[in-house]
Amino acid sequence: MSATRSPKVADRVAPRGSEPQPQKPKKRRNDDDDGPDFSSLLRAWIESHRASWVDSLRRLGKQPIGSFFTCLVMAVALSLPMGLSLLLKNVERLGGSWQRAAQISLYLELDAGEREGQALVTQIKGLSGVAQAEFVSREQALGEFQQQSGLGEALKELPENPLPGVVVVTPLEVDKAALETLRQQLAELPKVQQAQLDLVWVERLAAILKLGDRFVFGLTLLLVSALLLVIGNTIRLHIENRRIEIEVIKLVGGTDSYVRRPFLYMGALYGFGAGLFAWGILAFGLDWLNDAVTGLSGLYGSDFALGGVPAADGLSLLLGAVLLGYIGAWIAVWRHLRELAPR
Repeated sequence: MSATRSPKVADRVAPRGSEPQPQKPKKRRNDDDDGPDFSSLLRAWIESHRASWVDSLRRLGKQPIGSFFTCLVMAVALSLPMGLSLLLKNVERLGGSWQRAAQISLYLELDAGEREGQALVTQIKGLSGVAQAEFVSREQALGEFQQQSGLGEALKELPENPLPGVVVVTPLEVDKAALETLRQQLAELPKVQQAQLDLVWVERLAAILKLGDRFVFGLTLLLVSALLLVIGNTIRLHIENRRIEIEVIKLVGGTDSYVRRPFLYMGALYGFGAGLFAWGILAFGLDWLNDAVTGLSGLYGSDFALGGVPAADGLSLLLGAVLLGYIGAWIAVWRHLRELAPR
C-alpha cells in the first residue's frame, strides 16, 4: 500500500497556504432608529401642503371665468351684512346730535346767581358720565325765549325776569338707565330746583339701533348659510370631476386627509378672492354714497360724511371669508368622501 495519505477535505476545498478569510461582523441594528427624524417629516409635510396648494391654484386658474363669478357671488353675499353694519356705525357717529337731544336741563332756584351757576358747572364736570356742562344765566334764557317765542315786546312789560338760570348737561353716553341715574344724582345738587330729561329721544334711539342690530344679525346668518351652500356645491362639482382620480388614490392607500387637502385649499382660495372683492365693493359703495350724504348734510349745516372701511374691519371680513370657504369645503368633502371608497 502506498504511504501517501489522501488530502483532507479542507485541503480539497481551499488551497494550501490560503488563510481563512475573517468574517465581517454583522451590523447591529440600532434599537433607537425607529424611522425618519422630525426634520424629514416636517419637510415632507410642508412639501405635501405646498403641492396641494399649487394644484388647487392651478385648477382654479384653468377655469378663470367660473372661479371669478363664484368669488363675485360670494363677495356680494358678504358685502351686504358688512355694508349694513358699517352704515350703522356711521349712524352712531351722529351721537352728538342725539346726545344734545338727551341733554339734562337743571333749573336752578331764582336766587341762584351766575357765581353759584359757574361753581355748579365746575362741580358737574367732575362727575362720571358727564361729557359737557354749560351754564345759561337768567338774562340769556330770557333773551333766547324772546327770540324763539316772538313775544319780545310783551315780555318786556313784565316787572321782573320769571325765568331761572339753567345748567345744560350733556351725557357721555346715551343709555336710558345711566341717564336716569345721572339725572337723580344731579337733582340732589344744591341750588337745583328741578332736573328734567327727555327720555323719549333716548328710547327712540335705542329702539332704532336695536332693530338695526337684529336685522343685520339675521341677514348675516341667512347669507352665511347661503355662502356655505354655494361653496359646498362648487366643491362638490370639483369632487365629481375628479372622482376616478380620488378612487385610484384611495385604492393605492391614500388617506382621507391627503384626498381632502386640495379641496380645503380650494375653498380657502375661493373665500380669499371673495373677501378681496367684498372689500373693494364696500370701499367703492361707501365712496359713491358719500357724495350724496355730504350734500344732504351740508343742507342742514353739518359736515357729516361717511367713513370708509376701517382696516381692522376689512381684515376681519377677509379672514371670515377664508374661514367660511374652508368650512364649506370641509363639509362638502366630508359628505362626499364616503361615497368615493374604491370598489
